[in-house]
Amino acid sequence: MTAPLLVRPAEPGDADAVWSILEPVIRAGETYVLPRDGTRDSMLAYWFAPGNQVFVAVDEGRVLGTSMLKANQQGGGAHVANAGFMTHPAAAGRGVARAMGRHALETAARQGFRAMQFNFVVASNTRAVALWKSLGFRELARLPEAFRHPTLGLVDALVMHRTLDVVAPR
Repeated sequence: MTAPLLVRPAEPGDADAVWSILEPVIRAGETYVLPRDGTRDSMLAYWFAPGNQVFVAVDEGRVLGTSMLKANQQGGGAHVANAGFMTHPAAAGRGVARAMGRHALETAARQGFRAMQFNFVVASNTRAVALWKSLGFRELARLPEAFRHPTLGLVDALVMHRTLDVVAPR
């Protein structure tokens, strides 16, 4: 990337680009607990569900990643954020996930979330685990053999958490 990566809210016209990112990740079945045979419409509906704030990471007009930010729970748990991130396979290793992660943390703090929690990080996704740790997340729990990986079999899932420097109360 030559210029800084732009992370912006997704627009209706981004659906095809977002699907081009979601589809290979979902079909691989290695990192998300989504049906590998999910349809385009059902997977886009999941990602763009009401309550989800969806963003895209853009470099020179090309969408390289997408993220989703939401409250982890409703009611008494709505002050803790949750997020999901996917990078286009061709953009792996280019800092896209780090940029989206930083953006999500900053956005959540500005919106008054007091923490961010990931409920299910597949432990074999070592790049993601290392990234989240480098961004201040810590492993709170390990769920033994909670994920059925298509080639590794049963692997652990992690619950990861970090507090946020809140800009506004929630």
